[in-house]
Amino acid sequence: MHSRTLVMAATLGLMSCARQVPASAPPTSTGPRAVRLLLDTPAQETHTLTALREDVEVDATEGERTPRVVTTGQTPTLSLNGNRARLYGDAKGTLGIAVDNFLLLEVLDAQGKVSRRATVGFTEAVHMGPEIVDSVGRRAFTFEAGEVDITHLLPESAPFQVRATALDTWGVGRVSDVYLLLAPDRRADDDDLRGQ
Repeated sequence: MHSRTLVMAATLGLMSCARQVPASAPPTSTGPRAVRLLLDTPAQETHTLTALREDVEVDATEGERTPRVVTTGQTPTLSLNGNRARLYGDAKGTLGIAVDNFLLLEVLDAQGKVSRRATVGFTEAVHMGPEIVDSVGRRAFTFEAGEVDITHLLPESAPFQVRATALDTWGVGRVSDVYLLLAPDRRADDDDLRGQ
């Protein structure tokens, strides 16, 4: 009888430990993850770029209103998991990016439908049908490492993909390597430490 009591006590102890862990723990922030979005594409004269992005129109003071495609790329399915999403020129998050003229970023939901759009780079207003596409960051050809933060474009908890198209309207078109880096917000950690 004594051994039955010990077995029962051990079983109850294991069951009570198991109850302390929720059946479905909420997703936690993972370590940094870098995904290549675009491959470095050397400068090419605009007139040599044959593919057009005909659903896009640019208020161009010089050059063409319908931009030409320099290159395009798309991430696999990702989740934000509480991270920030910024653009870099390398997987380590140390280099900036360069684009001539601009990137069109499109966020796709789980069904592959575009849910948000934005531009990054040196361009006038960009139109897609009746929509004027918002610009992220300053109007420039080059950006510092992590300067372009696209977290606000992405869903907090739903899966997504990001498609990037480098577009050009005049002169030459080019783009550096572009990586999407998902990582915890270092600035928030620094602010927390300053408050101590």
